[in-house]
Amino acid sequence: MTTSHHSDLGTALEQSRSGLRDNHRRSLMRLLFLITGSSLLVFSGLQAVNGFWWVAGIELAVSALLFFGFVRLYSSPHLQRWIYGYLTVLFSFFLAIMLFPDASVSAFVWVLMMPVLAYLLLGKREGLLLSVPFMLAGGVIYYLHLGQVDSAYLVIDLLNMTLCGVLMLAFIHLYEVRREEAEQRLVDMAQSDFLTGLANRSNFQSTLARTIAECERSGSGFALVIMDIDHFKLVNDTLGHDAGDLVLKDIAVSLEARLRGTDFVARLGGEEFGLILRDVKSAGAYELMEELRQRIADRELVYGDARVRVTASFGIAHWPEHGWQAETLFRVADRCLYNGKSAGRNRVARPLTAGSGGFHSDTAAQCVR
Repeated sequence: MTTSHHSDLGTALEQSRSGLRDNHRRSLMRLLFLITGSSLLVFSGLQAVNGFWWVAGIELAVSALLFFGFVRLYSSPHLQRWIYGYLTVLFSFFLAIMLFPDASVSAFVWVLMMPVLAYLLLGKREGLLLSVPFMLAGGVIYYLHLGQVDSAYLVIDLLNMTLCGVLMLAFIHLYEVRREEAEQRLVDMAQSDFLTGLANRSNFQSTLARTIAECERSGSGFALVIMDIDHFKLVNDTLGHDAGDLVLKDIAVSLEARLRGTDFVARLGGEEFGLILRDVKSAGAYELMEELRQRIADRELVYGDARVRVTASFGIAHWPEHGWQAETLFRVADRCLYNGKSAGRNRVARPLTAGSGGFHSDTAAQCVR
């Protein structure tokens, strides 16, 4: 089984699309709309003074649309559509000003802005797909603008423009790839237990809350299991913390090897682990944990000259029979775990009936230390 490290933080990262979170992209887009709309309003007035009424009318209409977008983006659920619409129109405008017969050579520098804006607002994949066609079109227009490229001077101009565009795109793409990798590593570190590589308590709580929400929608159930290594302190006290770390790592391997792909396991802290078993009945969860308990009890670790054997106790609570809320399930599973330890450890304990205070505990093999 591969432990899932998806969490609320991981989901937010995946949905952010770029280095900016959605709330930051929204703020940036509103700022761009406000600046662009204000600029076009000024240009519209200047065009009217110069007698270009049709140009002034177009700029005024676009300015009004941008101001509408500035207000609408505050709460619009269609942020991505607004971004695509804005960038497509803006990049098309860049190409249009390059097509004017008397266009200045400096107008073509706007081609270099295309990947910057696209990657910043859309992320690596979508930014690449949007910016490359417009950059290629800008390169073709620049080539036609130069006319007959029959001198070293013009060839140098063409190569400079081409090289700058390619390097700008390559550098931004490489930066975005490295940024995504670094950010993902930080998320994994924040959501993982450094010793075992399992999910940590925060990740487990987020996953449990999400599992409850999903099961409420689908009507399926799941089991929450709290597992604790018996007499773990004795291992640390007699053999040292390195031996204790070895035991924890081995337990983590055993859990991941036995559980299903739909299950989730985390180290909650110390010698305590949490498991979420999806789409399993109460009897099935008990049988699975009983098999896992026996597997742990039968394992023997070699640490120097010592042979280390440990056992584990399990407490099970099933949703929704034993509670609808995460806190209730934790309380029931923890109480079952305490009940099993009080009865001799190395046991799997579960509530006797839904909503009752009784527990059902089956005796297994003797505790091996």
